[in-house]
This record gives sequence, structure tokens and C-alpha cells, in this order.
Amino acid sequence: MARETDTARSTESGLSIEPVYGPEALDGWDAVAKLGEPGSYPFTRGVYPSMYTGRPWTMRQYAGFGTATESNARYRQLIANGTMGLSVAFDLPTQMGHDSDAKIASGEVGKVGVAIDSVDDMKVLFGNIPLDKVSTSMTINAPAALLLLMYQLVGEEQGVPADRLTGTIQNDVLKEYIARGTYIFPPKPSLRLIADIFKYCRTEIPKWNTISISGYHMAEAGASPAQEIAFTLADGIEYVRTAVAAGMDVDDFAPRLSFFFVSRTTLLEEVAKFRAARRIWARVMRDEFGAKDPKSQMLRFHTQTAGVQLTAQQPEVNLVRVAIQGLAAVLGGTQSLHTNSFDEAIALPTDKSARLALRTQQVLAYETDVTATVDPFAGSYVVETMTDEVEDAALELMRKVEDLGGAVNAIEHGFQKGEIERNAYRIALQQDSGERVVVGMNRFKLDEEDPYDPLRVDPAIEAQQAARLATLRSTRDREAVDAALAQLQKAAHGTDNVLYPMRDALRARATVGEVCNALREVWGTYVATDAF
Repeated sequence: MARETDTARSTESGLSIEPVYGPEALDGWDAVAKLGEPGSYPFTRGVYPSMYTGRPWTMRQYAGFGTATESNARYRQLIANGTMGLSVAFDLPTQMGHDSDAKIASGEVGKVGVAIDSVDDMKVLFGNIPLDKVSTSMTINAPAALLLLMYQLVGEEQGVPADRLTGTIQNDVLKEYIARGTYIFPPKPSLRLIADIFKYCRTEIPKWNTISISGYHMAEAGASPAQEIAFTLADGIEYVRTAVAAGMDVDDFAPRLSFFFVSRTTLLEEVAKFRAARRIWARVMRDEFGAKDPKSQMLRFHTQTAGVQLTAQQPEVNLVRVAIQGLAAVLGGTQSLHTNSFDEAIALPTDKSARLALRTQQVLAYETDVTATVDPFAGSYVVETMTDEVEDAALELMRKVEDLGGAVNAIEHGFQKGEIERNAYRIALQQDSGERVVVGMNRFKLDEEDPYDPLRVDPAIEAQQAARLATLRSTRDREAVDAALAQLQKAAHGTDNVLYPMRDALRARATVGEVCNALREVWGTYVATDAF
């Protein structure tokens, strides 16, 4: 007798989910070729042989708001609570390369991240935090080079050699054109800047991960799991081609590439997605680019739980969602994880909610048995079938990107953006109709929500940052700043690595806005085109 639940369901990628899976689902399935051993090609089962049986993933917590002083206090609290790595959120003016006192920055200073205008702000941000003992991830893209150099200069002033600095800059501008919008320069100079970062870090900051190729923001914009990994890996291919074209050997830079994905509440498909992404990337790096170093073939990734799935209604329910999403990331083999706070659909996280988000990871690591064995779902009929299906769907999308001439040309055609928007519209229709249940929002609602007091950013921050900038500009050596900016523009016009004169300008206390404006004068700015 059929139950009410025996209805057809599909995955987030639109693939059918069967009620029961058995051995017949894997007929003709080459387990040796597709699975391999953990830590070995094609890395389906994980990039390291022991995975979490030796130590858990890196527990990062993404934080940053208001002034550098406020964010520094939050970081030190997170470290005291057991965070193993910091993850910095920058405010919108910083992400767009504007100073806090610029007219365009009005009303946005310190709102969605910390305001950083100069090396002096960066010094405050990492005050009393030894940079040789923490790993820092920075969610910054178009001006990534600037923030990395500021970090290096702060380390220098702390007495920490650059070769001891560890962390990641996101530095993924292609996804900005697709899904997020915090771009500055057109694609060609943006890719040149990324290649310069690769070269600079190989010599100057060898332990730094130079890029975190991101599908997270595409997923937040509405991408399905298959779209998320397809468009992310297509961007990765574009970055590798750019570096190779700039004269770099693939095995010299590929081991420092990393990725950034979302983890949704649809646990089974998320596990399959992560496994499929590793398999595809290993094959691309070995077969297309001839990478011989196994580290060049590994897809190492950071995961953040799905902010887009959090609800402002009954926000405490988000604690459950985040726990499931975090579990999916762990079962999928992530290298590091940020768990969202339950109140992020309302405002910036409070101290308590940020601590609860970290405790969620600690429960997964120390109170469950998922860290006792490598790749717990290996051989699962359903997960192996889903892995194959997500892989096939992603490869088909990647072929379409290639048919358009690669990621940049596809972006200029509006292909990725259009595909994601269509999927987002499909999801919205399903939520509006009730076909897709969102607990507390379209089903199981309350007549009246409980009151909640969110964290609020003090609007006086904008004036405080403007005052700091005025003091900086009146006390620095203006001639030294102008000379360094002139050298930066000379390098930008030519082929020299722009990071060296950029570092000189920042050391002389040029501001984020001044450095970006100098490059805008040479490279111009990007204006988005409508999707075809």
C-alpha cells in the first residue's frame, strides 16, 4: 500500500530521486576507477588518506563588522572559544575599492563587514593576534592584492616573516561578474592582476593560498548544486589557463589553489556534489593541464553553510538547519568550515549566536562518530548514483561554457548568470506555491513571532573612519605616496608585477581608495551587460 510520502521527488539540481536504490543502480559501475583510495587520484573519497581520523577540519568563523577595533575583539573572543582559523568579512566600500570618506561609501561603512582603509586599520584589526600562529581567510576579490599586502606588512611590523604567513584570499573576480557584483576592473586586467598575485606569492608568501574559487555566491544567487560546481570549476580552468599563459608551470601554482562551496540542507546531494567536484577537477588538472604533482590535482575546499536557506521567521530553527548543513559538509570531506549563526537572516550575529555556531562544529567533531572513519558514505547506492548524476549534469554545463569560448566569453554572453537566474526563479515559484516546504515561512508558521534584539552597527563609525583618514593624510609623506602610486601606474601600463609598487604605496600609507583609483585610471572599470 502506497504511503503519502511515496511521491516523486527530485534533487536541487532537478535530478530524480528514486524511493529505493539497490545494486542494480550501479550496474557497469567501475568502483576502482571512480572511487580509488582516500588521498589518491581521483580523490572521490577525499584529498587526504586519513581525513578527519587524525584531526578535524579547520573550524573557521566568518566575522567582521564596524571598526577594526570591534572586529578585533570578536576575533580574540572566537579564538578563546576554540576557533582554529579566522575569516574576515570586509564592508562594501572596502570590497569595491573605496575609502570610508568617499561620497559613494555613504551609509555603507562597517555595515556588512569591517571597514579597512589603510595598513593602520589592518594593524588594529589583528592587534594582539600573532599572525604566525593563526590561519586567516579574507573574503575579498577585486582588491584582494591590497588586503593581502596589508596583511603581509602587518606581519612584517609584528616581526613575522612572510614565509610563515598562512591563509587564503578569495581573489575570485569571475564569480563577481556572474553572481555577486563586487567587481572593479574589466575581466582582462582582473585576470592579469590574479596572475601577478600567483607569481608574487610563489616568491614572497609561499604558504599562502592565492585564490579561493567560489561557488558559494552562485548558490546564494540561486544556482543548483550542478550549476554551482560546473561554473566554479569552469572559472578555475580560466584561472589556470591565465597563469599558464603568463609563463607559469602548472605544478608551481596549482597546489595553492582552493575552492569555496555552499552546503545546503539537502544532505545526500551535497555529499554527492563535493565528491563529484573532486573527481572532475582531478581529471581536468591531470588530463588537460598535465599536472603531475598530486597536490595540483586535489580539489581542496572551504565550506560555508547556506545563508540563503536561513529564515527571519522563527530564527531558532536555523540552528537545526545549520547543524544539518555542517554535517553535509563534513560527510562531503571539506577542509575547513564556517557555520552560520542562527540570526544572520535578521542582522549581524551577536556574540552568543556566533559562539553557538562554533559549538555546532565542535559537537560534530567531538560528540559524533563521523570523524572515526574516512568517507562514511562510500559505496552507498544512493550517494554513488547521485555522484555520477551530478557529475554528468555539471560536465554538460561545463561543455556549454567551453562551446562559448570559456568562462570569460560565457560571462560576456550572460550564460552563467542567465542559467542561475532561471533556477532561482524555479525555486521561488516552488516556495510560493508551497511545493518546496520552508519550515516557519510557508508552513508551520506562528501567528506572532517572538521579539528579537539584533546586533546593530553604530552609524557614528562612518565619521570615525573619516577622522582617521584625515589624520593619516595629514601625517604621512605625501610625496612618497605620490611617487609610489606613479610607479604602480607605470607597472599597470606595462608588464611588470604590480604587487611590488602596490606594496610600496601601501607601506607609505596610501589608502585602499587611492590605490584602486590609480588602477582605475589605467585599466578602467567594468560595466555589466544584460544576459542574452
